[in-house]
Amino acid sequence: MATIMMVIMIGLLLLGFPMMVPLIAGAVVGFVMMFDGFGQMNTFIQQMMAGIRPASLIAVPMFILAADIMTRGQSADRLINMVMAFIGHVKGGLAISTATSCTLFGAVSGSTQATVVAVGSPLRPKLLKAGYSDSFSLALIINSSDIAFLIPPSIGFIIYGVISETSIAELFIAGIGPGLMILFMFSVYCLIYARYNNLPTEEKSTWGQRAVAMREALWPLFFPVIIVGGIYGGIFSPTEAAAVCVLYAFLLEFVVFRSLKLPDIYRIAKSTGLITAVVFILVAVGTGFSWIISFAQIPQAILDSVGISNMGPVGVMITICIAFFIACMFVDPIVVILVLTPIFAPAIEATGLDPVLVGVLITLQVAIGSATPPFGCDIFTAIAIFKRPYWEVIRGTPPFIIMLITAAALLITFPQIALFLRDMAFR
Repeated sequence: MATIMMVIMIGLLLLGFPMMVPLIAGAVVGFVMMFDGFGQMNTFIQQMMAGIRPASLIAVPMFILAADIMTRGQSADRLINMVMAFIGHVKGGLAISTATSCTLFGAVSGSTQATVVAVGSPLRPKLLKAGYSDSFSLALIINSSDIAFLIPPSIGFIIYGVISETSIAELFIAGIGPGLMILFMFSVYCLIYARYNNLPTEEKSTWGQRAVAMREALWPLFFPVIIVGGIYGGIFSPTEAAAVCVLYAFLLEFVVFRSLKLPDIYRIAKSTGLITAVVFILVAVGTGFSWIISFAQIPQAILDSVGISNMGPVGVMITICIAFFIACMFVDPIVVILVLTPIFAPAIEATGLDPVLVGVLITLQVAIGSATPPFGCDIFTAIAIFKRPYWEVIRGTPPFIIMLITAAALLITFPQIALFLRDMAFR
């Protein structure tokens, strides 16, 4: 049965169908083979509906809406200008500013695609003008945008938290340390790259210009303060934080900055609705598919074949990293989290691994796979936004992938990179 399901899914993927179609087809075929027909199909539908029932998922469309408002407004530009004013003049400063801006906007939006658009669109031309190769610039933007998976708010953390019944608030806090570590690694690489290629620096800003840039970016900088501070202080839950972010984004862009007008609300709401619909369909279908393969005990057979029951905690974490990394090279990250997380749940529980640490590792692998050939989703986002050929987009990615894999190894070796802030906030 598993072979037939895989053949159908791979065939539909190669024919160009969107991810939800192969998942539905594979799950329905598996259901029919297990239950001898369509008579009990309502059970499968109930499982799909159960996947989108948790109240925590309300945070997903809220964060998407907030990101859409800010992307169309001035928040991204103000954050970029502030970063450039302080570090744009150092060697490799423009590239470091790009990575830092992606991290900051990720802390504001929680969306990798929104970060690629908001930060990549204005900074890529500047990188090219300064002498950076297009392959380096594209790889830097794509991989730096993936830090948004780790810096709260993270849609990946929300999905994982719902599936694994892990505290989303703890996941948010735990993602900060690894996200900042990756930013540091990218910054060092940018510095080395700029020195090796003898690239020019930007003109140094005066302290007056820095003060102006800081003042203009002050309002957008309150987004991470609201999210992390509100959750850490027990003022509101992650779901409530998402709603507060929408309100704050609306007031900022429509009232304070006046960068958007009331007629823009329709276009923003339509865009958010379309993205949310895709996400929730994937969540529902992924939940149904996970139920089918779990009912058929396919995960147990796969894990037994690799001997995961005899592995210790480190072995389980390495196996999880490899599985999620490879899967996200081919499949949408949300689907991978939905399908693979329940598969590894018994092994995680048996070895006593901290589910928050596992969640950070999984989300990091999702970030790596999203920017890794052949089918990393952010690669195709960059192709669509910047109108560049596939090979040019992926040519500069290997150094960044190596750094991200190194970050995963460090996280396995030194779990406190993720757990230190979590323990300080919640223990």
